[in-house]
Amino acid sequence: MAAQVKVAVIYYSATGITYQMAQAAAEAAGEAGAEVRLRKVRELAPDEAIRSNSGWQAHRMETQDVEEAQPDDLSWADVVIFGSPTRYGLVAAQLKQFIDTTGPLWAQGALADKVYSAFTSTATEHGGQESTLLSLFHVFYHWGGIVVTPGYTEPSQFTAGNPYGASHTSNNGETAPDHIALGATALTAKRAVRIGAALKQGLAG
Repeated sequence: MAAQVKVAVIYYSATGITYQMAQAAAEAAGEAGAEVRLRKVRELAPDEAIRSNSGWQAHRMETQDVEEAQPDDLSWADVVIFGSPTRYGLVAAQLKQFIDTTGPLWAQGALADKVYSAFTSTATEHGGQESTLLSLFHVFYHWGGIVVTPGYTEPSQFTAGNPYGASHTSNNGETAPDHIALGATALTAKRAVRIGAALKQGLAG
């Protein structure tokens, strides 16, 4: 059943923290039997800003072969998982710009009745993790989507501590996602695939 589910993991990452979580989500979805597309959104920052930060420039080169997200990735998918670092408690402008291109699909009803989930990272503890995830959920509500979260569905979530979605504190980019954050990301993806498969089967019936 899950083998027929199509999952789009769409993310923005400047220095690679959120990218590592996106990889964990894509890997977990694949392990759950889904067909997966891993896509980054287009970078909006000027070249001089990117070159001024060695980590940013290095990550740009590291992921130059990752395909950029297109609206077609949303219409193709049964399950969509967004990932974004926090910017003042909101999603990054790069992901928001991509979301703002989805008007034609929304108007056609092509974004409704899909499963949506999300993950995020912040530079500091409590730096807007929950508000960033909730701001993404507002988009999903407008689309008519079904939001799936990790909740407290496994004992590990009482350590991860965020029922809204996977999240990580990077200490200003110095700390890569650990097994707790990556485990929560994987749980998020696997639940999204499982519910997406059940929804797809139910709608087909």
